[in-house]
Amino acid sequence: MTIEAIFGLQLGFSLLVLALIARAYVAPWLSTLPLHSALAVLVIPHMFRHIGMSFQVPGLVGADIPGDFAAAAAYGDLASAALAVIAFLLLRARVTVAIALVWVLNLVGFFDLLNALRQAEVIPQLGVTWYIPTFIVPVLLVTHVMMFVLLTQTLRGARNCKQPVPIQ
Repeated sequence: MTIEAIFGLQLGFSLLVLALIARAYVAPWLSTLPLHSALAVLVIPHMFRHIGMSFQVPGLVGADIPGDFAAAAAYGDLASAALAVIAFLLLRARVTVAIALVWVLNLVGFFDLLNALRQAEVIPQLGVTWYIPTFIVPVLLVTHVMMFVLLTQTLRGARNCKQPVPIQ
């Protein structure tokens, strides 16, 4: 099996398992929480996106990793982590603008991940950072999708900001 095939298998399997866990356990629990609380829980993994700065550390990645990829992945993750920390604090304080910031975090963070994942040529150069796209990224993608679901339900009026409503 090629390194790219192994990467794809691990990424896909992690996405599948995490989506199953989210659907069976996390979504039902979040549906019992008010919107701000549910979003705060989903933002938590994104506060650890500073780990993406590892792509800038020589010795952790291959010497031939493209500098454009490493910089975009590292600083995109750092920006997403900063947005997540601010969003978390505002959500916990129940500040109205927090929902708008979660939209920004979700769009910036989601497209940052998609941009990194489309660059398959870096796979052989990931080194010990291999776990980031094969495990951490799937966690982030699943939580992004869950946040998009909650946010769009709120826009459609299907979810009240103060009352728990089941996630469909």
